[in-house]
Amino acid sequence: MSEKNEFVNLDNSRNDEQKQVMEKILTEGFCPFCRENLDKSELEPEIRDIDLEYWNVRKNRWPYENTKVHLLIIVNEHAEKISQVKPEAWAELKKIIDWAEEKYKLESGVLGMRFGDPKRNGATVDHLHGHIVTANITDREDPKYRPVRFRMG
Repeated sequence: MSEKNEFVNLDNSRNDEQKQVMEKILTEGFCPFCRENLDKSELEPEIRDIDLEYWNVRKNRWPYENTKVHLLIIVNEHAEKISQVKPEAWAELKKIIDWAEEKYKLESGVLGMRFGDPKRNGATVDHLHGHIVTANITDREDPKYRPVRFRMG
């Protein structure tokens, strides 16, 4: 884990409940995505029907609006930049994407990952993680279609 004590950016929180949890994390000064802190981070439970070494996967407790599926993919070792992740982990990420496509019957979606300073990239947590997201309705011709907004800065 990193030596710093600010791992969350309150400005990027999307609702009051998320902000309250992040304020607690900020006060206690721990990284909510480091393995040793996951139990006190108030996240959704880890999905364990895929065998992983470098990442953990869970549903997002605060999914983006208009999503059918919103998974968090969190690298196990603390990293803030893509260059800090082991090459083997990237092969395992492909395994996760394949698994998610099959498990959730995804015909389309987004894989999004921010890195670096959350004040510049829109992330709430300064620990490398990705999102697999698909909209409730993916047919843009459907009158009920609503886009999913993924903040990037």
